[in-house]
Parts: sequence; structure tokens; C-alpha cells
Amino acid sequence: MTTKVRKQVYIEPRQDELLKQWAEETGKSEAEIVREALDRWMASEARRREAEAAWEEVVDFAEERAAEGAIPGGRTWTREELYQKRLRRHGRDTD
Repeated sequence: MTTKVRKQVYIEPRQDELLKQWAEETGKSEAEIVREALDRWMASEARRREAEAAWEEVVDFAEERAAEGAIPGGRTWTREELYQKRLRRHGRDTD
């Protein structure tokens, strides 16, 4: 058995009731359920933080690109031309 550290937490009466009910239904101890819930929450929080950091990188990149301004010379194509090219490539040309 692994070493455990004793913690004391205060929960709401409704949480206590739900915890007791869940322990009875699953055959697990209340402490085991609390440990599993804590592990799940911490993993979820870690994923959320990673996603948030990744999104910040995307935003920073987009802002840097926008700050560079327009590409010199502008576009040489139109949206309609690209769409027609795509249709031809897939054999659905409407011309």
C-alpha cells in the first residue's frame, strides 16, 4: 500500500450525502472516491491550462502576422478563381 497523507476538508451537507450514496453504490470508500475525483479534476485542469497556453500562442502568432501588414504587391487571385479551381480538381466544374 502506498503512503498517504491525511487531509481534513469541509464539504457541504449535500456533498456528504452524495458522497455516502456514491460510496454505497460503488462499494468504494469515501476517501477513494475523493482521491479519484481530485485526480480527475487535476488532470482536467492541466489539460485546460495546456489548451489555454496553446491558444495564447496562436493569438500571439496572429497578432504578429497582422502587425506585419499586407503582403507587398497584394493578391493575384480572387476567391471565385480559387473556388472554380477546386471544383475542377474534383471534377465538378460548373463552367
